[in-house]
Amino acid sequence: MSRGDDNARWHHAFGAAADGDFTVSVTDAVDGWQHTSLRVAELPSGGSITHATADEELVVVPLAGSVTIEISGSEPIRLEGRVSVFEGPSDTAYVPRGRTMTLRDNGAGSRVALCGARGTTDREPRRIAAEDAQPELRGAGIASREVRAFGLPPTLHADAILVCEVITPAGNWSSWPPHKHDEDRPGVESELEEIYYFEVRSTDPRGTDPVGYQRVYGTDERPIDVLAEVRTGDVVLVPHGWHGPAMAAPDADLYYLNVMAGPGAERAWLIRDDPAHAWVREGWADDAVDPRLPFTHDGGADDE
Repeated sequence: MSRGDDNARWHHAFGAAADGDFTVSVTDAVDGWQHTSLRVAELPSGGSITHATADEELVVVPLAGSVTIEISGSEPIRLEGRVSVFEGPSDTAYVPRGRTMTLRDNGAGSRVALCGARGTTDREPRRIAAEDAQPELRGAGIASREVRAFGLPPTLHADAILVCEVITPAGNWSSWPPHKHDEDRPGVESELEEIYYFEVRSTDPRGTDPVGYQRVYGTDERPIDVLAEVRTGDVVLVPHGWHGPAMAAPDADLYYLNVMAGPGAERAWLIRDDPAHAWVREGWADDAVDPRLPFTHDGGADDE
């Protein structure tokens, strides 16, 4: 299969994966997709949307704005959001399987992501405060990025779902070195499929079209070949293979939301670096973390 064929199959530009009330909808209805889902809703001021979790557990992530979640059988959960994903972390929430929930916008409109995986346990809903998952700065130099791990252990206990978000300043590489998690090797590597949902923000005062790039490549035994130009609302699916880098263009900050789950009994995110590129980690000890990180609620990077 050619790169063009793989790009068409695994890269969904904004609008291509819309379904009903959701501007983005990735579920097991996608050929070859089994374990994870992502739905993104745009709510007008005071607007609402109702969704049944069925057999899925969900992590609710406000991307812009603030929402209240009304959940059958439980007290409402208010999530204090943010103006955009580039203005610091947000409250998030865990909603278990077998519930009906209504998301209500709290202000001037909001955009919210519902990240899903199949659940097996009847858990209680939970609000995860923004301060419960302090940003972690990973890498160094031009591989610096900020990770917000609100949906990973130990912050969130769940059945299968793993969720985090990553901010990459303009000009930097993320998901670097390339890595994979498509084999079940206890203690070494997890078998997880992964959704990348992207947003980009121009740093060019002229307002040029902001873009980023995502690379996915496979092996002779399990080929995949994706090199996608991504914009806000785009999705890249990683069923298997090495993925990285996620590249922020020199004039645009890059955000991505990761949703992962797999068939294994252990809920763990264990990765294997591509041996051809793993050496880049050795240089990080001598490089400083990008001073533009972390991004804060003032609309930009931390100036301290």
